[in-house]
Amino acid sequence: MGVELQFVHGSGPAGRILHSDLDAYVARGVQGAPSALQGGYRENHTEQAIPLVGLRRKIAQKMQESKRRIPHFSYVEEIDVTELESLRVRLNEQWGKERGKLTVLPLLARALVLALRQFPQMNARFDDDVGVVTQYGAVHLGVATQTDAGLMVSVMRHAEARDLWASAAEIARLADAARSGKAGRDELSGSTITITSLGALGGIVTTPVINHPEVAIIGVNKIVERPVVRQGGLVVRKMMNLSSSFDHRVVDGMHAAQFVQAIRALLECPAMLFVE
Repeated sequence: MGVELQFVHGSGPAGRILHSDLDAYVARGVQGAPSALQGGYRENHTEQAIPLVGLRRKIAQKMQESKRRIPHFSYVEEIDVTELESLRVRLNEQWGKERGKLTVLPLLARALVLALRQFPQMNARFDDDVGVVTQYGAVHLGVATQTDAGLMVSVMRHAEARDLWASAAEIARLADAARSGKAGRDELSGSTITITSLGALGGIVTTPVINHPEVAIIGVNKIVERPVVRQGGLVVRKMMNLSSSFDHRVVDGMHAAQFVQAIRALLECPAMLFVE
């Protein structure tokens, strides 16, 4: 009859539920109790108050501070990563067993490092209490990592000095440390620009929250195959969106667009990732 027995009062010995108790429960229709015709449909009046404590509370406070203090604007661009994915597969076939597997993130990190040479104002932190923007030569790349305790930003220091495999190894190490709760304070602070990715759950468009006091965050959406018009013909290509947010107090829309386009140009022609 689809009745959850924990809702039925038992009148038998030691609270045992009798057949008559079941009949009476259904006859009363308590809380929309389902009948044989109703199936499993019934009202649910349960409530659960969950206080935000510990790390979850700190995450909530930081997100609130970021949205309160930073006037965000977002810029979304789609990128053809067909050639990038082909390169990644070839590199993994050639070097994967010896050096470890590459994901998209180390390649994106390399593109980010190169693009920041043209747009150093994106690799910065803004102290709005004193009105000072500090630009950094070092790229201390924040990598947002989802953990059971919530979203944490691990910091890959000096991304500009790491090759693809060194970046991949450090990203994996930091993610493991964050998820296991072993990340130290120095591994969770001091980033100058952040990448955030939901991997296969990345959707089409996101509006990432800037990691205060930084001025930019790059959001990675999932890679999907889509029909694309190229040279007048319809072809299937692997496409990925970058959904990025910027602090409009110190980053102009034109410069943000140019910065993302510079990243796009590098990812769509991945040979340029290795040209100094």
